[in-house]
Amino acid sequence: MNHINFRDLRYLVAVADHQHFGRASAACYVSQPTLSTQIKKLEAYLDVQLVERTSKRVLVTPIGRMITERARQVLNEVDDLVSVARTAGDPMSGDLRIGIIPTLGPYLIPHLFPVLQAQYPKLRLLLHEERTRGLVERLQEGTLDAAIMGVPVPDEGLIAQSLFKEPFEVALPADHPLAAQSSIGRNDLDATPMLLLEEGHCMRDQALDFCSRVGARQQQDFRATSLETLRQMVATGAGATLLPTLAVQAAGAQTEGLAVRAFSGTPPVRELAIYRRRGCAREPVVSALAELIRDLPPVRALSVT
Repeated sequence: MNHINFRDLRYLVAVADHQHFGRASAACYVSQPTLSTQIKKLEAYLDVQLVERTSKRVLVTPIGRMITERARQVLNEVDDLVSVARTAGDPMSGDLRIGIIPTLGPYLIPHLFPVLQAQYPKLRLLLHEERTRGLVERLQEGTLDAAIMGVPVPDEGLIAQSLFKEPFEVALPADHPLAAQSSIGRNDLDATPMLLLEEGHCMRDQALDFCSRVGARQQQDFRATSLETLRQMVATGAGATLLPTLAVQAAGAQTEGLAVRAFSGTPPVRELAIYRRRGCAREPVVSALAELIRDLPPVRALSVT
């Protein structure tokens, strides 16, 4: 080897991600001997050991990790360059890789897709639903162009464009004393047992913050994997919870055994934003997507004072 090529950098990144030559070669669509040989040639050219080979797994050496992260940056720049070239004639065309948190995806995407297809028929949205930490990692790796997440996210290197603020509503068992009220005051929830999502959901942190301020208490023996699980558990009488307005609207008719009430006065809210890497080549289309989302009728109807 007398030079470094982008293909070998992709092989290195794949090995670092999978820590296994077999899985890395499958991800790169090459044979395992080919990938292993190219990694050895890259090590010889750089005159450093990039990986430690054991019988069960592959470990990236400290210098290997440093070079891998530089390789990611180089590959992101190359991918952005290719993207700019391919979409130069029509920026609103091609593939756009978007991530979204699971507490928003099922309730926003059905409104967004028809409008997006009507306005930008040459743009194909490739959607990936995951919790915040995974989306941030994918943005950093360059496998996503942008991600829709709750504010804030744990990475100051990402650029955010605000989308909207979404109020929370209270979901209660239908026979709960507070269900007789037309709206719920924050202080009404003092000492009320609250069901929350499991660790890793940004909405869990928002709900915990709200509970600490109003005196509500978390049900310690329960963690839900989704908003729909929360909804059903509340209907069984297990406790109360907070649901974002778009999720409430998406449910349509009331779930049997469930009562949903708005807050009186200023409701607790969550802020949603679309995040991208600094210098992302798809910035124009990400900005256009943000404008489209802000203009969706269900989003415009959200009333937050």
